Amino acid sequence: MESGPIILSIKLAVVTTTILLILAIPLAHWITYSKSRWRPIVQTLVAMPLVLPPTVLGFYLLVLFSPSAVLGHFLDETIGVRLVFSFGGLVIASLIYSLPFMVQPIQSGLQNLPTSLREASLAMGKSKLTTLRRVLLPSIRSSLLTGVVLSFAGIIGEFGVVLMIGGNIPDKTRVASIAIYDEVEALNFAAANEYALVLIAITFTILLLLYYLNGNFLKDLMR
Repeated sequence: MESGPIILSIKLAVVTTTILLILAIPLAHWITYSKSRWRPIVQTLVAMPLVLPPTVLGFYLLVLFSPSAVLGHFLDETIGVRLVFSFGGLVIASLIYSLPFMVQPIQSGLQNLPTSLREASLAMGKSKLTTLRRVLLPSIRSSLLTGVVLSFAGIIGEFGVVLMIGGNIPDKTRVASIAIYDEVEALNFAAANEYALVLIAITFTILLLLYYLNGNFLKDLMR
């Protein structure tokens, strides 16, 4: 078993989860408290990756970012960025596919907070940003942790989306899930088993950490 696909999967998960957390917090806050008529549409778009087959999403991203498409051609010719069959493309695809796994736990945490908590902070003259940063987010640490862990674990195991947009380029886009597929196709079940066991160990560890930390957090609240 080569370590490259495992390292690339972990790198993809770390980079994407970090960006997701930055994007998801303001988005979940807006969805929770906004009165805009566009709110149901935004919620639907965010949640769609949960029900869409990953290959459908990957296919349209491949078409969109292809050098022959308008956007892909613009990025390639103007900025010199080609997203298809690149690590950057994997990150973009993973961001879109994993967005609901980060947004929905944070949104749920915000919705479960007493409305008086936010209203009291705003009534004291605190800005919405300060209220979010100093009042709301510390109160939903458990939801934030859940979003981070679910997103990280999901990205580690992604297959359809990353295969469509990234292909199978060693040391560039060949993540662990694709390596397993390759080894099975080659009837090399021993190597596939090694990759699979590593992914099982990683996901088990991070889920165990989630339950342990959330359990301790709840105990602290009850003291």
